Amino acid sequence: MNRMLSSIKSFHELPDDMRMQYYRRDMSQGIAYSTNFDLYHSKAASWRDSLQVRLAPSPPKSKHVPAVCRDAVAEWDREVVKLGEEVMGMLCEGLGVKTDRLKDMSCLADRIMAGHYYPYCPQPELTVGLTWHTDPGVLTVVLQNEVTGLQVKCGQDWIDVKPVPGGLVINIGDMLQIISNDQYKSVEHRVVANPFHEPRVSIPVFFNPSMMGDLHGPLPELVSPNKPAVFRQFTHSDFMTRFFTKDFDGKSVTNYYRI
Repeated sequence: MNRMLSSIKSFHELPDDMRMQYYRRDMSQGIAYSTNFDLYHSKAASWRDSLQVRLAPSPPKSKHVPAVCRDAVAEWDREVVKLGEEVMGMLCEGLGVKTDRLKDMSCLADRIMAGHYYPYCPQPELTVGLTWHTDPGVLTVVLQNEVTGLQVKCGQDWIDVKPVPGGLVINIGDMLQIISNDQYKSVEHRVVANPFHEPRVSIPVFFNPSMMGDLHGPLPELVSPNKPAVFRQFTHSDFMTRFFTKDFDGKSVTNYYRI
């Protein structure tokens, strides 16, 4: 965990010309360094930069991953997929379905990592680090350093998620809210702009179904005359397209598919 945080921080603190070798606004090469992937859709820019890496099912060639974080990213992926499988198994138990139900739906097979870097912001009251939103996928595993900034919405209040040394944050995503037929709720969260001179580093890994053309919706086992489906079916490709072409805020994607 410490190696991963250190390596992502080191990448973002490389000289500009070295970082700009990886700058692009699409993931066609499996890796992209940019600021605000929603820059052309959102109302305002956020105070952060990100290195995105597609971990699976078609990761970039090793030589295309920055040397400063290449080994750490590969090691983190091996460990985080084990954790993802364990957590998904427990969530399945909570729903009363087979423990490998989400795994069988390929929910471990599509993984994207984002190495976020939130530098010191001299006027944090004028912007944000990351606008409020929910994650679109099934599950997100978040590794963060000791600098605070992450907040979750509880009722009408925003609550600080204070970093715990050696701890990870697990977010329920929109896809799992739909699959669970509203039994699990995707978490609304945001990151405030960083007022500290030490940068904030966070590394979410997003777990998504890899079968983009398959229809998704509430699990049949969770639907009955007494508990009808509250979401309609859709393809994952349509779901993700809708997510990335909207303003990066709120729960509008789940609301769009709600019956």
